[in-house]
Amino acid sequence: MSGTTRPDSTPVSSVGPLVDYFHAAAKPRAAWRLGVEQEKIAATFDGRPVPFDGDAGIEELLRRLEARGYRGLREGGRLLALERRGEQITLEPGGQVELSGPTLPTAAACRTALLEHVREAAEAGAALGFAFLGLGFRPWGGVDEIPWLPKRRYELMRDYLPQHGSLGVQMMKQTATVQANLDYADEVSAAEKMRTAYGVTSIVTALFAASPIREGRPTGLCSTRAAIWLDTDEQRCGLLPFVFDDGFGFRHYVEWALDVPMFFVVREGDYRSVGGITFRRFMREGWQGEAATIGDWVLHLSTLFPEVRLKRYIEVRGADAGPLPMAAGLGALWRGLLDDDEARRAAWALVRGPDMAERERLRREVPRAGLDATLGGRRLQELAVELCRIAAVGLARLPGGAEDAPLLEPLAARAASGRAPADDLLDDFHAAGGDRTALVTRWRIA
Repeated sequence: MSGTTRPDSTPVSSVGPLVDYFHAAAKPRAAWRLGVEQEKIAATFDGRPVPFDGDAGIEELLRRLEARGYRGLREGGRLLALERRGEQITLEPGGQVELSGPTLPTAAACRTALLEHVREAAEAGAALGFAFLGLGFRPWGGVDEIPWLPKRRYELMRDYLPQHGSLGVQMMKQTATVQANLDYADEVSAAEKMRTAYGVTSIVTALFAASPIREGRPTGLCSTRAAIWLDTDEQRCGLLPFVFDDGFGFRHYVEWALDVPMFFVVREGDYRSVGGITFRRFMREGWQGEAATIGDWVLHLSTLFPEVRLKRYIEVRGADAGPLPMAAGLGALWRGLLDDDEARRAAWALVRGPDMAERERLRREVPRAGLDATLGGRRLQELAVELCRIAAVGLARLPGGAEDAPLLEPLAARAASGRAPADDLLDDFHAAGGDRTALVTRWRIA
């Protein structure tokens, strides 16, 4: 994509530099920041998918936002992303619009940036005749009705994923999530944060579930998004068992990533399919005369989709996109749970008992049962209440935590009631008799 940073062309032929890549990202606590990524689904006011092309499409939306001070990023002459003051607006394969917000000291600051972005995007979208929905799955429109984004990366993923799970295309085109990114001080701190995040991620999925409708009908699921991920290339998705082992560290994540098949490499801006060779083989043998580089490693890391992902920060990925109070509260929840040492230990103590089989059973139960699912004999609703309490105590000990604490209130209220956003969405759906226009008006974010 034109305008992006040039990849690091340093050759790599051994594991050491790949491990060092993560060590080099460590930051002192005073420099820790939080980032929030929020996806949203564009729909016309009668619920139809919004095309990429045309005078009322997604590319025109980006053009209008570009005029507000963003720098446009193009591929093949098409406008596909925007940058401005540390934030990016990008597009998922089915035209979902994503904000990668700036990294900021507090969740409250991230919320301010998120609300400003949503205001701008919603205003520009409304002028073009569409709205944005805060949902984890597109409620109307079959997968074949949703146009593909004209982006080479997604073309290659579209060809690869159906060979490794039946729902990869639906994941790409129809799902939407909200994520938080957190820093780490060193390898030990990163390992502790990842282990705790993996331990509680299914509870967070249940609390944030917001995708009970598919193609205009209830699915019987709280999180259709999470269910889709259960049948999407398990080699690169889901829970990583080794994270729960004693001594887990960067080397373990590297060894796993080395054996996950690659989608592609990029040379001179051109995405080239590598036929699914592993990065380990690429590093050892090369490919069509090309040697592996650090830039290739960074690209490969971005094509791995476990519930908690390690890059040069820790990315927690298990929540449906949903109403803005939930999206804004996600950063506060994860900051309170992971950035404070005592809170992190308390959260881990809550979930440390179950074995890997129990954790995997829960991941597969949550999309349907939501907060009624159980772990270690306790309902997730009860565990979610406790997680929100632990996060609030953790925030109280962090710089700026008093500003973040109110963002937890909508999450804590939902945990106490046992009602995820999916419950409200189903009530709305039945009250409106499934009427699309009424529901777009009800579910739009602004």
